[in-house]
Amino acid sequence: MTGTLALNIVHFARLLRRAGLPVGPADLLAAADALTHLDLGSRNQVRTGLRATMIHRHEHADLFNQAFAQFWRDPDVVRANAAIEFLSAGRSPPPEKAPPGARRLAEAMAKPRARKEPEAPQQQDVDMVMTVSDSERLQKMDFEAMGAEELSDAKAALRKLSLPLDLRQVRRRRPDPTGSHFDLRATIRASLRQGGEILSIARTRRVAKPPPLVVICDISGSMARYAQVLLHFLHGVANDRDRVAIFLFGTRLTNITRQLRHRDAEVAFQLVAHAVPDWSGGTRIGEALGLFNRQWARRVLGQGAVVLLVTDGLDRDGAAGLSENMERLHKSCARLIWLNPLLRWDGFAPKSQGIRAMLPHVDDFRPVHNLDSLRALIATLSTAPNPRAMEKWRLTR
Repeated sequence: MTGTLALNIVHFARLLRRAGLPVGPADLLAAADALTHLDLGSRNQVRTGLRATMIHRHEHADLFNQAFAQFWRDPDVVRANAAIEFLSAGRSPPPEKAPPGARRLAEAMAKPRARKEPEAPQQQDVDMVMTVSDSERLQKMDFEAMGAEELSDAKAALRKLSLPLDLRQVRRRRPDPTGSHFDLRATIRASLRQGGEILSIARTRRVAKPPPLVVICDISGSMARYAQVLLHFLHGVANDRDRVAIFLFGTRLTNITRQLRHRDAEVAFQLVAHAVPDWSGGTRIGEALGLFNRQWARRVLGQGAVVLLVTDGLDRDGAAGLSENMERLHKSCARLIWLNPLLRWDGFAPKSQGIRAMLPHVDDFRPVHNLDSLRALIATLSTAPNPRAMEKWRLTR
């Protein structure tokens, strides 16, 4: 391999890292070794080899393809495109929606700004009434509109969030000298060691534990960006508390609780990427919930479990069997909370068949599109449910 090609691979890896992709030195060496076995004259072979060695998660493939097309450009094609744009300057093409990750890639391709020498501070009066700090702006920014740097700050903030749930008494009891319940069996056993004399009365108390938490998250194409960000929050929750079960679904249902238990976030996400085959695909909400009710409900829904259902409600099967499975799920848990990023729009209305089929069977309906919405969810989980609030929301819509 020539020195120029090796240097370009290094620069390409740096571009991917600036765009937010986890490309390490081992991936760089593997990419350089893979190119020695490929036809460098074939653009498809080079792209496939670099993608196979540098990308380990399915959701990073689109951003990699955009970065490859921008970095490994043919100079002749670029000049031809520039000439065409010059000749057709009077015509304006129809606007197209930017692909996911385009803003992060544009920031990574931009040249770093030169550092300015610090100037002597000058005293001046600044009106700060209508300004908003960067931290407050980050709390209200939509996850889908964030750039690479903002997304990194949001993930760091998500890892610091904790999810407290109100304690609930279970049937299990523990010995406690100040407990309110008398334990006759333990009292008699203790008296036998004293020659039959009852010198003290054993007491017990009820054990209080937080209820189990079950998360069922949609990873279809319309929910992929939000699911990627929420996984950082769920990774912290899975490592911070017991009795947590996390499932992902698109066209099938996958239990990723064991993968997210790994302390290292990057290792955990790589394990999740290998375990989930249907990322950014279609959505079969009714089928996924039916499989959960049959195979997992009795295992994880007990002792007043709280279920967080994260989906936009857009079902490709036309809500087939969705109402029945939602009703069964609602009856199997103590509290069912639906998190929908579409609620970020003020004019949201339940018009699709899937949303209309799901709404009658949830206890709470909340948005999940920025940091503020997650903090509001944490505050909601720490308080008792309010059934009147959900009924009022249905009446207003």
